[in-house]
Amino acid sequence: MPLSSVIPAWIDAEAVDDAKESLRAAVADRRSKRGDQKQDAAALAISDHLLSLPELDGVECVSIYASMPGEPGTLPTIEALASRGVRLLLPVLGEGLTRCWGEYTGMADLVERAPGRPPEPSGETLPQEAIAEAEVIIAPAMAVDGTGTRLGQGGGWYDRVLKKARPDALVVAVAFPDEVILEGGTLPRASHDVRVHAVVTPEGVTRFTP
Repeated sequence: MPLSSVIPAWIDAEAVDDAKESLRAAVADRRSKRGDQKQDAAALAISDHLLSLPELDGVECVSIYASMPGEPGTLPTIEALASRGVRLLLPVLGEGLTRCWGEYTGMADLVERAPGRPPEPSGETLPQEAIAEAEVIIAPAMAVDGTGTRLGQGGGWYDRVLKKARPDALVVAVAFPDEVILEGGTLPRASHDVRVHAVVTPEGVTRFTP
């Protein structure tokens, strides 16, 4: 069943959050049923497509997230970019649950601080504004539609922090192919949601018209 079939034909402004939660539940259920071998193959394919982006040629700083089990994998991409000498900023949870950044220095220095949270760099915590140093931002997504609207995990953190990005930064979402909705509907969207410029899946790259 295509994900678009879960999207209501009409969404009242007050019902946007409920519609998003229904979609997140549907995506989470699909992801829980993918096997480990498919996950590993998908991570390698995603890495190939991300590394083929011309915007990553000669780039100095990239923001990326460390994927958790079930998510589209980013660890091969992280290792490949680090081997090129690219400075990598990964999300971390700072004091008072403030969302911040940490600089990646190696897989051995990624720490799982709590269950259900992605691995985080163990070094210095950088402020939210550090995102302005990233020339490319690779963001997680549970779904993306043909307008570039991204469905996140519900915290709204990436939408807030993307407003601090440099104006010319390329923002790329990562998802599985069946989570990209190009026909049959659009995702529920709130006024604070920030559109992405492209989505990468194991099958390739889709760019969106600004």
